[in-house]
Amino acid sequence: WQGREGAPYSMRVPSDEVTINYRHGLPVITLTLPTRSERCRFTVKPMVTTVGQDVQREDKGIERAEVFATDGSKVSDATLMEVLLMNDFKLVINKTAYSVSPPVKDKLSSEHATEMEDIKSLVHRLFVALHLENHQIRKERELLQKLDHLKEELLPLEQMKARITDSADAKTSRLLWVGLALMSTQGGALAWLTWWVYSWDIMEPVTYFITYGSAMAFYAYFVLTKQ
Repeated sequence: WQGREGAPYSMRVPSDEVTINYRHGLPVITLTLPTRSERCRFTVKPMVTTVGQDVQREDKGIERAEVFATDGSKVSDATLMEVLLMNDFKLVINKTAYSVSPPVKDKLSSEHATEMEDIKSLVHRLFVALHLENHQIRKERELLQKLDHLKEELLPLEQMKARITDSADAKTSRLLWVGLALMSTQGGALAWLTWWVYSWDIMEPVTYFITYGSAMAFYAYFVLTKQ
């Protein structure tokens, strides 16, 4: 319910009952403030205002302001007025109970109802448009935090991968140098046997079979390791 600043009120309404009327499409609730003995009119915003708002703020002498359904069950303070005004209810202010019968809202024309729905839809779209950027920024921050967390989890694995890669590269380099040394030793031995120990006629078939055997060994290594 609206307070003193935003709601017009009248002090001379000749009834102690709580009445509800619609003005410009909004419900206006008229009731008597117990301490000031004045009749005040509260303009209600059904989609925003809740049951527990503003009555005690208007009159500091109100110690208790509660709403009950017709079956005696208490209505939550967080209930929107739009829901409350759908049925009859009882308003208890201090020790005084008022029976309230909201007017039927079906008197609104279909054209006005359509206009109200269009306004609600427009307000919703404006709200989404105004808060979309903040939503995107919040989602971006959440995704960046998740990304940082994943990077922290992957860091040990990346370090292990780097160590394995370095070890494999070093082993491959050593094997290449060992192979080069063995080939150099083999070539030197064959040259020594050819020119200093035996003749070319004797060593030619030997070198042929050694070369062919080496080729077969390397081919077998490739077939087995795919490297």
